[in-house]
Amino acid sequence: MPEISPITVYRLTDHARFEMERRHITEEEIALVLSTPEQVQIVRPGRAVYQSRLKYGEPAKIYLLRIFVDIDRQPAEVVTVYRTSKVEKYWRQRQ
Repeated sequence: MPEISPITVYRLTDHARFEMERRHITEEEIALVLSTPEQVQIVRPGRAVYQSRLKYGEPAKIYLLRIFVDIDRQPAEVVTVYRTSKVEKYWRQRQ
């Protein structure tokens, strides 16, 4: 996997903002994952998924916050974002 840098300067697309509001995901959560991702996966040239495990709810449960980013432009553009409980499905073990 190529080395991908943390992202601190980015733009949220209208679609990403819509999904954040619909899914109750905050800009602070986006900034946290983009600046300190646990994993980055390249899905195609120019697009990467930044993801981290975060706790939500009471009692707290681990979810995976996945952020799709077009990294081939300046600033990088957040395309969409979602939270999933299917951590094992998307988590890649180090090889």
